[in-house]
Amino acid sequence: MKLHQWLAVAVGLLGLTGPSAEAASRDAGAGFVDHGVATPVSQHRGMVATVDGAGREVMLVWLYDHRGGYALLMIDAETGRAEQFATPYPWAGDGPFASLLSSGNKYYTHFGSHFSEFDPVKRAFTFFGKSAPQMAMSLTEADDGTIWAATYPNSGLVSFDPRTREFKDHGSLNKENWLQYPRSVAVDDAGWVYVGIGSAASQVVVFDPRTGRARPTLTGGERAQGSATVYRDLDGKVYAQIPGGWREYYRGEVRPLAEHATQRRKALIAGAQDLVHPKFPSGKRLKVCDTVGRTMTVEDPKTGATRTVAFDYTSDGAHIVAVAAAPDGSISGGTSFPMRMFSYDAKADAWKNGPAYGQFNTVARQGDRFFVGGYPHGFLLEWAPGEPWVPTVKGDTKGNARFLTDCEPTIYRPHDLLPLADGRTVVMAGTPAYGHTGGGLLFWDRAAGTKTLLVHTDILPDLSTMSLVALPGGRILGGTTVAGGTGGEAKAEVAELYAMDTATKKVEWHAAMFPDAKVYTDLAEGPRGLIYGFAGRERFFVFDPVKHAVVYVAEMPAKFGGIITGQGPRAFVRGNKEAVFVLFTKGIARIDPATFAVKWLADSPMPIGSGGDVLGGRIYFASGSHLYSYPLPE
Repeated sequence: MKLHQWLAVAVGLLGLTGPSAEAASRDAGAGFVDHGVATPVSQHRGMVATVDGAGREVMLVWLYDHRGGYALLMIDAETGRAEQFATPYPWAGDGPFASLLSSGNKYYTHFGSHFSEFDPVKRAFTFFGKSAPQMAMSLTEADDGTIWAATYPNSGLVSFDPRTREFKDHGSLNKENWLQYPRSVAVDDAGWVYVGIGSAASQVVVFDPRTGRARPTLTGGERAQGSATVYRDLDGKVYAQIPGGWREYYRGEVRPLAEHATQRRKALIAGAQDLVHPKFPSGKRLKVCDTVGRTMTVEDPKTGATRTVAFDYTSDGAHIVAVAAAPDGSISGGTSFPMRMFSYDAKADAWKNGPAYGQFNTVARQGDRFFVGGYPHGFLLEWAPGEPWVPTVKGDTKGNARFLTDCEPTIYRPHDLLPLADGRTVVMAGTPAYGHTGGGLLFWDRAAGTKTLLVHTDILPDLSTMSLVALPGGRILGGTTVAGGTGGEAKAEVAELYAMDTATKKVEWHAAMFPDAKVYTDLAEGPRGLIYGFAGRERFFVFDPVKHAVVYVAEMPAKFGGIITGQGPRAFVRGNKEAVFVLFTKGIARIDPATFAVKWLADSPMPIGSGGDVLGGRIYFASGSHLYSYPLPE
């Protein structure tokens, strides 16, 4: 497909675009077919308006596709001419989660365990340095010009002095048994550094750069679930908002405040991955910089005049999260980042693409409808493929896909959708909101348009459901994970299986079938009423739901690469009759229904990333931004 045709697909902002007339697929070898890129665009991960060395107004835009933060784009606001600067260090799929434009007109970020400086005057990366893992969740600039970055997952701290070019890794400031999100950092006028941390329990850490010592300042009930946030005030002090109140920090000392009504924040051009600094030094303002449509509009507030320019960049496309066969005979799903919905027509060998309501974590078909469980907020959508595409709006029943409900904080990242055989019930499972432990189950009644939402204490306390499969008699089998919500604490020691009656919503049975299992990644129907499952990525088992017993277990060889994982894995793929296939990172296997042996079928020429469904005699799956397929054996 030629570039202009990809652009036509990418610009479908008001709905799914029409199919392309040109074939998208190519032979990938060994029977595999590459059907192309589902979403051939990138997302920005921070953009700032500034000037280059000639005083020309430019936008600096971090580009992110399925590979991570692969390049910085520099766009001339007058002409649209764009230069792309490759990330100058290995980033291993990571990307910017925070960035900062300094008072010295340098653009800073930290990801892939590297801190970097980009100089728009020199049109080049002028510094990068390696640190402990992994990426900055916040950056700030001290009064002396030093740049400070607080990093995930262990509340690391790094500093860079633009004058001396000295880069320091100060190590981890705070120890926890959960992954820490230091989403704010600030420095008082005496040079002391303060880091606000979440999400399982709030904390503010004080760091003295002269001694290199750090200490946490919140104890007991002050450490409520959530995040502490810090900011630098014009009075030279730092203030922290914690769940339930405010604290004043100065020269390493802390003072509780009864109230803090007046905030005079020190001006900084810094923020999270969605940072947009729109003001150019001349006073002109960015109205929009659209990496999907590849256009940028700048307004002059003095005259009201606007100027729109086109720009271009290279992209490997957005990451495909999950795919499934839809009722219209397409393979459909969603991507991130950007979050887009796509539909691939195998007969026409053509794509449609449009904006999505969030990230499509898990997808499934029931009858003539296609359902989506998504992040954030644990939403559920219903798509009618035969009707015109109408962008989803929460609370608007006219959307298609139509918003049904959301489940925050009980479910925030859905991991599985199970449409039941009654044709009216859809069950959604997943992990809870940031910092929480224990996820629930959503039962959506299509006929009544109502939901029943169970919390983790209704099911198994401190566990979340990762995988689901239907059992006879209106029952379901759930496989759990010990993982908490993002940044949450894992409190349970072992994952369990459980059986539930969907009528009463009561757990009838549960057990830890494997004492070392942390997650039951996927479940599927097997022959003779048995259930196939994976504990972790390598342990395959067969479960008898009547006897509540594991009747077969085998560890998969390392050469398989482990089954695919992700937010909605779909590692099991059902073929004809009793045929069940398994998607491993390195290829495809088939389960022998008589012996349960997992027999290798084909080495994949590309790593398999997410699944997975069967359509027209082929197994479809994703690798990075591409959709692939492989023929079913006769």
